[in-house]
Amino acid sequence: MTSPPVTRYPGYDVLNKRDTPSWDAATRSVIDERLATPRDPVFFNAVEWRALTALCACVMPQRSEMQPVPIAALVDAKLTSNRGDGYRDARLPPLRDAWRTGLAALDEECRARFELPFASLEQVSQIALLEAMQRGELHCAAWNDMPSSLFFTERVLHDVCGAYYSHPHAWSEIGFGGPANPRGYVRMNFNRRDPWEASEAHPGREEQARKENKNAR
Repeated sequence: MTSPPVTRYPGYDVLNKRDTPSWDAATRSVIDERLATPRDPVFFNAVEWRALTALCACVMPQRSEMQPVPIAALVDAKLTSNRGDGYRDARLPPLRDAWRTGLAALDEECRARFELPFASLEQVSQIALLEAMQRGELHCAAWNDMPSSLFFTERVLHDVCGAYYSHPHAWSEIGFGGPANPRGYVRMNFNRRDPWEASEAHPGREEQARKENKNAR
């Protein structure tokens, strides 16, 4: 039995578009900055970093065969620059405060239950605790009246998933080519593909897709 392909877009690397008409100078600048994100934390301290790294692994697990997206580093970079979203639920503190409070409260909840920090738990216990957070069932004093469910949806999911899908390694995985500007798209009808778009590997045509994806620039 043939094993399924690692990716639905074999041979596709969105970075091959860097010096083609698909990307302009603004796109190249943004992507270069993301690729150069420091892997060591700048905003978070060592304890917070361990908790964040474990949390990211639970929320967005990554396959070992794929190029990893440095999710925790991207979240750290967002907080280092203090770039907000332009809006905020009034029940949440500002971006930096929300993350510091949330990670401290998560560790406090773990210590109360298991006498261990979040990063030291087995993943099954970590996931169970995150599910309790999602349901709003975490209420220790360290939350400082910030609803745990709101922290989960508005910060954990928003920032962690947003960081993952902002990175070109994730774009290659899902066959995304980056901003439509400046080249745009021409073949807009259903099930049609421009030659610079990624080709999906349907069963039996994986090798054909691989060849097409090497030319998708």
